[in-house]
Amino acid sequence: MKKSMVSRRGFLTGVAATAATVTILPKSVFGANEKVNLACIGCGGKGGSDIGDATNCGANIVALCDASDGPLDGQGKRFPNAKKYKDFRKMFDEMEKDIDAVTVSTPDHTHFPASMAAILRGKGAFCQKPLVHGVWEARRIAEAAREKKVASQMGIQGHANEGARLLCEWIWGGAIGKVTEVHYSTNRPGGWWPQPVERPKDTPAVPASLDWDCWLNVAPVRPYHSCYLPGKWRGWWDFGCGALGDIGCHVMDAGFWALDLRNPVSIEAEVSGLHEEGGPKWSIVTYQFPARGSLPPAKVIWHDGGKQPPRPKDLEPGRNPDPETYAFFYGDKGTIMQDFYCGGPRIIPETKMKEVQAMKIPKTLPRSPGGHMKEYISACKGGPPAFANFEYAASLSEMVVLGNLAVRFGKKIEWDAKNMKVTNLPEANKYLRREPRKGWEQYYKGSDVPPPPEPQVGPPVGK
Repeated sequence: MKKSMVSRRGFLTGVAATAATVTILPKSVFGANEKVNLACIGCGGKGGSDIGDATNCGANIVALCDASDGPLDGQGKRFPNAKKYKDFRKMFDEMEKDIDAVTVSTPDHTHFPASMAAILRGKGAFCQKPLVHGVWEARRIAEAAREKKVASQMGIQGHANEGARLLCEWIWGGAIGKVTEVHYSTNRPGGWWPQPVERPKDTPAVPASLDWDCWLNVAPVRPYHSCYLPGKWRGWWDFGCGALGDIGCHVMDAGFWALDLRNPVSIEAEVSGLHEEGGPKWSIVTYQFPARGSLPPAKVIWHDGGKQPPRPKDLEPGRNPDPETYAFFYGDKGTIMQDFYCGGPRIIPETKMKEVQAMKIPKTLPRSPGGHMKEYISACKGGPPAFANFEYAASLSEMVVLGNLAVRFGKKIEWDAKNMKVTNLPEANKYLRREPRKGWEQYYKGSDVPPPPEPQVGPPVGK
């Protein structure tokens, strides 16, 4: 290939979006020591750590964007050559040619528009979990990343862990037989953020340091109040996705991977109470999945707000799971216990664990080269696609936000994945696709009903 035929940044649009494709980088595009020019949308909290991870992986920070002066100025001191913005639309208008890729580390409701702003311009996109706020967004962002062939990654660091791979390989290797039931539990929301919530009646002045309009983004206009930020937005339906959105993409990831948990036929929620503005104090959400190839039907049950599943009979007395977040996988030949970030899975009891270790189940999955951010930066430079790319991440996020659809009604919903439709509760369908506020509509153009998630790309499952 002649050097004049491809530019350094133009090559980014040729990076494949699925984990099945590996792109070999022409030397004329990125030199061995050349850095990816990164724009960081969201600079506080998780945004700060994502920026740190990206620089540790060799990225060059060229732009910073945040609706609040505090985190924006703080990161600006670290990167004095980076241009600062409150509005990512203006950032792209002024710097599109200087940006190779972005990180998106913002409240849940802004994940989709900020990531789409990058994708539609052919830029790589790293976005924190959950990737989206609603089902249509999940379908559309996967479709757009596929069409534009951009590098992508969702911020679920556990997907790069050894434990996630071991759980997949043990299940695929028959260590606990056919898995028909999975339980997840987290103590959130609890003291992590307020939930349930009611809209405040007072309307304090917007702080001079905050661009409230940019913070609202696609959400409907409402008066500023300190009960929404920082961090407290998780409990509000207009902005966050509750406990499922906060933890679901982490703790459900390995099981989703191992058991191909796409397209449930129903989701049923038991909740502490219904609240128009935000999530309940606790919820128990039951997903039903049909047979998937050689995999039997499966029931997946989510518990939050301190609700816990029954204790496995195989778990030894005095031995307890992580009180913050954990999972149990029940097969017809045994049980697996796993923690928060898909780390350290253990077959219980330990006597059974030793038997499985003696089986020497082969490691069939490729290992991460050094963490989820390193995967992303490498993909931006033309390396292999990141493992939690948007093709995968959108499907996982769809499962999570479908749970919230049931939580909002405290009922069972019957799901037609092909037609993206709740068949038994028509009023639930209005929450599948957000109507963006004026000025943000450009990110919501596209298919009315994008196709449902396809079976996962990877080793065969259920053997």
